[in-house]
Amino acid sequence: MNQQTSQPSEKSIGDIIRQANNLSSDQVEQVLAHQKESGLKFGEAAVALGFIRREDVLWALSQQFHYPYTAEAANSLASELVVATRPFSDEAEVFRDLRSQLLANALNGEGVRRALAVISPNTGDGKSFFCANLAVAFSQLGGRTLLVDADMRTPRLHEIFGITSNNGLSSILSGRSETNVIRPVDELPSLYLLPVGITPPNPLELVQKASFGLLLNELLLKFDYVIVDTPAATHGADARVIAAKCGAVVAVGRKAATRTAAMQKLLDSVSKSTIKVAGVVLNDV
Repeated sequence: MNQQTSQPSEKSIGDIIRQANNLSSDQVEQVLAHQKESGLKFGEAAVALGFIRREDVLWALSQQFHYPYTAEAANSLASELVVATRPFSDEAEVFRDLRSQLLANALNGEGVRRALAVISPNTGDGKSFFCANLAVAFSQLGGRTLLVDADMRTPRLHEIFGITSNNGLSSILSGRSETNVIRPVDELPSLYLLPVGITPPNPLELVQKASFGLLLNELLLKFDYVIVDTPAATHGADARVIAAKCGAVVAVGRKAATRTAAMQKLLDSVSKSTIKVAGVVLNDV
């Protein structure tokens, strides 16, 4: 690697902030003085003095650590996409930790590629929020990540990402030849979304088709990670059927709302098969 290529990673945050924001020598001296007095980091001191924005600090961090982040993306994406809009927050760190656990266990390969289905007992448990942020976390590894909205009862992912959902999974499974059904998320490199499309009258029958399993196998050949949102268990057997075809599953409940009996019933329904159960996540957002 030549010197020019390696230079960005060798720069300090202060150097990156100073150059990117054209801070004068006098401003830098003021930042350093305030940093010494307050004990703040250089970027925080510069924000406190009004010389830069918080987004400028995040961008500088992304440059130092080669992390995919732009202030424009943070401003244009839905605020609930915390991994993308607040990548250095405690909430984002939780999703990165979950990603690591999944890679070490349910998605560790062992010669078998698996998609990850996300299930929950009830609507309102935060399952789509969890799916969306987990997919963003996986995409930040650099591998091609596909988020599939298989919740053909109450789909939300197209709204979270601001993508129209005229064509999608339901079109494919119903046998209609559609093009461009997998949509790139422009603000997030390596992340793609397959929305539901038109909400069908027969969602369970569609996911029970052999074509759904064949589609997942094809997607696993084209993408490094495939994460699948599912309907809540209160809607019927959809989630169980989808999870069986994905091969791996994680369950999401809402703290102080999800009943233990409902969660246990859901886990029992998927653990009777060969599905690899990654565990349970309690959402308190």
